Amino acid sequence: MTHPLIDPADTFERQREKLLVIAEVLMKRVEQGTDQSGAAYAQFERAAQLEDQVRARTRDLERALDLLNQSNARLAEANRATEGARQNLASAIETVQEGFALFGPDDVLVMCNSRFGMQMRDIAARLKPGLLFADYVDLVSRSHDLCLPEGESPQDWAIARMARHRDAHVIFNVQFRGDCWVQVSEHRTLDGGTVILQTDVTDIIRAEREERGKLLDDQARVVRATLDHISQGVCIFDARARMIGWNARAGELLAVPRTRFRAGLAFADLLDRLRDRIDLGEGVSPDMLRDWAYQQGPRPPLRFEMGRDGGVDGGGMVLDAFAQEMPDRGFVFSLTDVSTERRAIAALSRANETLEARVAARTLELEDALANAERANATRSRFVAAASHDLLQPLSAAKLFLASMEDEPLGPRGCDALNKARSALESVETILDALLDISRLESGRLSVNIGPVALGPMLERLASEFAPVAAAKGLCLRIRPTDRVVMSDATYLRRILQNLIANALRYTDAGGVVVGLRPAGPRAVRVEVVDTGPGIPEQEHENIFREFHRLNARASASEGLGLGLAIVERAAALLGHDIGLVSRLGRGTRFTLRSDLATAKPAVRSDVTETAPRRRPRHDLIGLLVENDASLRRALVHLLEGWGVSMLDTANATEATALLDEIGIQPDFMLIDNQQGTRPSGLELIAALHARHGPIPARLITAERGEELRAQAGALGAAILYKPIDTRILERFVASVG
Repeated sequence: MTHPLIDPADTFERQREKLLVIAEVLMKRVEQGTDQSGAAYAQFERAAQLEDQVRARTRDLERALDLLNQSNARLAEANRATEGARQNLASAIETVQEGFALFGPDDVLVMCNSRFGMQMRDIAARLKPGLLFADYVDLVSRSHDLCLPEGESPQDWAIARMARHRDAHVIFNVQFRGDCWVQVSEHRTLDGGTVILQTDVTDIIRAEREERGKLLDDQARVVRATLDHISQGVCIFDARARMIGWNARAGELLAVPRTRFRAGLAFADLLDRLRDRIDLGEGVSPDMLRDWAYQQGPRPPLRFEMGRDGGVDGGGMVLDAFAQEMPDRGFVFSLTDVSTERRAIAALSRANETLEARVAARTLELEDALANAERANATRSRFVAAASHDLLQPLSAAKLFLASMEDEPLGPRGCDALNKARSALESVETILDALLDISRLESGRLSVNIGPVALGPMLERLASEFAPVAAAKGLCLRIRPTDRVVMSDATYLRRILQNLIANALRYTDAGGVVVGLRPAGPRAVRVEVVDTGPGIPEQEHENIFREFHRLNARASASEGLGLGLAIVERAAALLGHDIGLVSRLGRGTRFTLRSDLATAKPAVRSDVTETAPRRRPRHDLIGLLVENDASLRRALVHLLEGWGVSMLDTANATEATALLDEIGIQPDFMLIDNQQGTRPSGLELIAALHARHGPIPARLITAERGEELRAQAGALGAAILYKPIDTRILERFVASVG
């Protein structure tokens, strides 16, 4: 609050003097006062505080005045600098040879030089700061010095100019009176304003026009020279269908004297002169050509043929005519002599008819030959399958008889003969298996069961199987362990790997064979079989996958017929696996098999060969055998009775049912052949006996290796014994009964 003795209008010096007087009076009153309560001293203390506050306020005001004076000085300096910069900018813009204008973000003209709009003398004085861009465009569109394009009004020009203004960068040319041309460049600034530059390009455009005229004259001479030297006839007409150009070849093709061609000749007159000389093709008439030439709208391209002097059949000429509109609404007619081509086409047509008849006859012959070949191939496949199946019967019997002799006391010579006989039978079995595989693969009716397959156990079994073969040849066989699971068919994948390993061991004389896995991408694996054999020549890489092809014919017939790699290639294609081959002569061979990795675990197979220790069957067992082949039945009975098993052997289902009903004894296990010659089948008999006597352990004997049959047998709880019968699997089954 302001003290009433102090006038705010007084200067600081006057206010200070008053405060000093007040303070002095107060001091005197304090000294003279008789108040014992201390009020006088309190007044003195307040006066002292007030003096301090006045002194501090005085200092603050003095500092504020100093700062204000400094700010005013800097502001004045900045204003002078800004004005100087503006004057410098205006001077610099004025020295620019082009017209210059700057519009602000609000599309208001900020500044421009004297050359801006100088071509439009009637509006140049009105182009001043503060002018809106839309008003500027309106003034330009209505200027008398502006040359508008033909058919365009000032309003149309203004609308188009405002549309261009919306783009960030625009460059275009504008024509003014006196054949004056200005290039307008419009660019957007960072703050949203617009800079316009107007550059006089009159000299450039006039020079270009002059050069273009010279170029057109040169082009006209080139076109004339070209027309006179091409083999086609050409006639050129303007927008009113009057002739403005032609060449001599056109007169030759149309049989019109050159003197009849003249500039300005109407198309209709030319058409009337040619009416009696030419024959138009189908769908084309003189009236149609006349309508095409004189129509008001766009003319579509027109192509047709016309004959002269009777055409091809009459020994005359055939002309291919093509008419097309030009940008200036004129059109060009071109004529090409295609008489030779048409005569050749006619001759080819006649020859084609003859060839078609011969081809049709030959096709019928080839179809008959193909049908005969397919029938022969089917017959061969059926014969191989049937013959192989029939041969498996006595082969199985022979193997069973030999197996029954293993427990008999034999001398060294007898053991040697027994081993040789077993080896010979195994060779025959290998050949028959290969023939059956090829027959099934060729038939195209082979079904596969694609699913997760564990490679580790499969490779372990193959290592056990081929270890004796490698040891016999003094080779090192290394099969690296793995836990990978792939998507494949277990039976045919094992067959592929078995053939690759057997082939590598067969052709390797020193060193060894290595089987391992390598990754083949994020979701695939590659099985590699590498040997140190003699290698395969490059020209033989394709041939080794053919049937009955053996490299250098060095393997004996007892070692195979050259079907192993043929089976590998066809089975791999069936499974969708890629087979690769890399070989170097004298260094060895690498076969690769690529397969996709599986995401699920493999199912446990009940028919997989196990490696459990040998266990003998009990001597108190009774088995039922149903087998229609007498020799195989005798061999099985001989083998099983040698193990101490009592056998009830029958030839078919009728005999088996009757025998069980007669003796009233339930067998401990059943061995039933699937194909008994008569109904029911082995599967049906197992189902019937299970229904009557309960789940008796059973095995289905068959040479058929289809997945469907395996699944049906598995559903009945009966695994399959494949022919020729493996006595080790049979012995483990009988020993597991009871």
